[in-house]
Amino acid sequence: MSMNLGAAKRGKPKIRPPKKPDPQTSIKETWIKLANAIREIQNHNASKLSFEEHYRYAYNMVLFKNGDQLYAGVKGLISEHLEKLAEEKIVPTFPRSSGTSGTGKRRSGAEAVESAMEGDRFLKAVKTVWEDHTGSMRKLKDVLKYMDKVYTPAAGVPQIYDVGLTLFLQHIVRSSRHSIHTHLIATLLSQIQLERDGEIITRSTVRDCIDILLRLTLSEREGGKSVYSTDFEPEFLRNSADYYRAEALEIIERGDASRYLQNVERRLSEETDRTAHYLSSLTHSQLHSLLVEHLLTPHLSTILSMPGSGLVSMIEHDRVSDLRRLYTLFLHVPKDAGRIALRLALRADAEDRGRTINENSALSESGSAGPAEEQTMDVDPDDVKGKGKAKSQVVSGGNALLAALKWVQDSVDLKDRFDRLLDEAFGGDKSLQMSINEAFQSFINANPRSPEYLSLYIDEHLKKGTKTKSEDEIEAALDKTTTLFRFLQDKDKFERYYKIHLARRLLYGRSVSDDAEKGMVAKLKVEMGFQFTQKLEGMFTDMRLSTDSAHLFQQFTQRHQIPFSLSVNVLTASYWPPTIVSASTCTFGPLLSSGQDTFEKYYAGRHSGRRLVWQGGLGTADVRVRFKARSHDLNVSTQALVVLLLFENVPTDESLAYTEIQSSTNLPDADLRRTLQSLACGKFRVLTKTPKGREVDSTDVFSFNEGFTSNLARIKIMQVANKVESNKEREETQEQVAEERKHQIEACIVRIMKNRKIMSHNDLVSEVAHQLSSRFNPPLNLVKKRIEGLIDREYLERTGDMATYKYLA
Repeated sequence: MSMNLGAAKRGKPKIRPPKKPDPQTSIKETWIKLANAIREIQNHNASKLSFEEHYRYAYNMVLFKNGDQLYAGVKGLISEHLEKLAEEKIVPTFPRSSGTSGTGKRRSGAEAVESAMEGDRFLKAVKTVWEDHTGSMRKLKDVLKYMDKVYTPAAGVPQIYDVGLTLFLQHIVRSSRHSIHTHLIATLLSQIQLERDGEIITRSTVRDCIDILLRLTLSEREGGKSVYSTDFEPEFLRNSADYYRAEALEIIERGDASRYLQNVERRLSEETDRTAHYLSSLTHSQLHSLLVEHLLTPHLSTILSMPGSGLVSMIEHDRVSDLRRLYTLFLHVPKDAGRIALRLALRADAEDRGRTINENSALSESGSAGPAEEQTMDVDPDDVKGKGKAKSQVVSGGNALLAALKWVQDSVDLKDRFDRLLDEAFGGDKSLQMSINEAFQSFINANPRSPEYLSLYIDEHLKKGTKTKSEDEIEAALDKTTTLFRFLQDKDKFERYYKIHLARRLLYGRSVSDDAEKGMVAKLKVEMGFQFTQKLEGMFTDMRLSTDSAHLFQQFTQRHQIPFSLSVNVLTASYWPPTIVSASTCTFGPLLSSGQDTFEKYYAGRHSGRRLVWQGGLGTADVRVRFKARSHDLNVSTQALVVLLLFENVPTDESLAYTEIQSSTNLPDADLRRTLQSLACGKFRVLTKTPKGREVDSTDVFSFNEGFTSNLARIKIMQVANKVESNKEREETQEQVAEERKHQIEACIVRIMKNRKIMSHNDLVSEVAHQLSSRFNPPLNLVKKRIEGLIDREYLERTGDMATYKYLA
């Protein structure tokens, strides 16, 4: 007791280091105990062991410089255990067949189910061994923590857990002794292919085995990459390439583009889902590129051109979903090759459809009996049995006008279709829109009559009495026509036709509304600028001033009476088309001449220095004519009125020859023939022609048709006129346009040179083409001729360099 007390007084006893064991017996016994403990841990009997005791064993071996023996011994035990696990748990589960490669025969039915089950059993065995091994390694890591802390850094070797992973790689995953590696890779590929073929597999098992390959890495000497990226991924990609290459050829042969694209879309979605659920996300980009490479890139033109199901068929049947799918998938093709192929195909299809429109129009027009003619009959509701509104009826004498209107309508409908597909299927892709526009520009300008047709189409919608259309419908039609107008190269030709048609609408009072007319001119002004519409606006100004002047003239006629009511439109010659304001001879006769003289006196009193040229072919007249049965109010052209007045004092049993009428009226031959045709050959024949027939000849004789009858009190007999130019008229128009272009090119050259003073030939030609491109595309040879002409007239001169010009002020 005294010793214990004395010790207590002296303080706490010191901890003495353990006695150095006998190197011959103690280390050997320690290792034997520790090895037995490790085996127990590997056999899942760790609960019987003392962690502290066995930790001390490992600690002592390292402490007394036996770390290398401990490290090597543990590696040997791990290797031994892994070999045992391979023999007992993995090798017996080897599948009888690890499936088939990408191009091999696909399994189906019971065979596929059996293969899936065998593969799943094998993969689960590998997974079980992995979990067994890693569980043991975690326990060993704790027991050998002192060795990992002291010995492994000093010896420059991996820690024991990492060693365990390396040994698993050597004895299990890459075991050459048991061929586990071959079976593992083949089984994984087989499971994936079975799923691709529509079979059900256990994804979680495949994912667990893929995770094992991702966690196992090679040594730095071998590249330091994961086993997944070195052993599995290359084989997987090679297998996938073979699989999808064969599948693409198989489905392509069926000749259904829609089904093929649906399959590609499905495959892309499946593989994305596959990489997300049990493959590495790092594989996604390579796998996606592989699918595009084998399913899309080599088959772009084949898909687009498949008969009955390709792009043409999709557009024809408005299969928007198929087109959207095609566009979306083609965007995946690298280097924009898919979009380029689609652009070319879309342009070719639009051009083909436009070419068909042109051909149909040419056939329709060539099948017409002659130029389209128009007669309009106004009906007085008081003279129609029963109540109703006044009606109008149009009688067409040919197919030319109908062909013209149909060409524009078909072009508008085609543009509407492609615009809708562009928005709904192609996401408003600007590059595709450009290709479509190029196609429309190509086929519209391939039709030499397109400027005239567009103007006729606008004329038809802005002219009242043709079809009943709402303001919104008219506005929509004009907007669509303006879109086609943008594609037109010869805009100067369009301007010429539009002026003529507008002039007729204004002078004959046939515009549906002033707002609609001015709205169309505003659209053209936005497209082409002020100069393009300046004369058009001048025509409106003339009509407005004429309307304002009419009231003053009526007051003037109260003091200078005339035997009829007269309304005159005064036109400024520079604003109106030459065909409208060109001088035409017409002898109005004594009655009409009195009104003519009165207006000239009125106009001279208000304006000095102006000369009036009377245009008898542009006016209309209302006249009451008495027939045997009753009187009728006729609305006719001024020229027709001049002809009718000749028969006023001619006895009913007498007639006038064509030559007599011509000498009395002094009308040009063409105008007189059309006038007599409208009076004697139309629906309302107030004159009788001998001999009978539809055409008027210079030998014909005409008499007043006293026996004319009709249920209508008011009858409108419009002058027979060509709505579409004849070939001869078109040739004349071409000559006039060509002459105008010469002046425009020369004016452009002078304007440019006046500003630049000195320019090279190429620069001058390029600048002229650029400035005139909004109106027409000037031929280079014509520009060159105009330059030569200006040199001859000393506007320009050549410098010492013959390819350079100088402006002469």
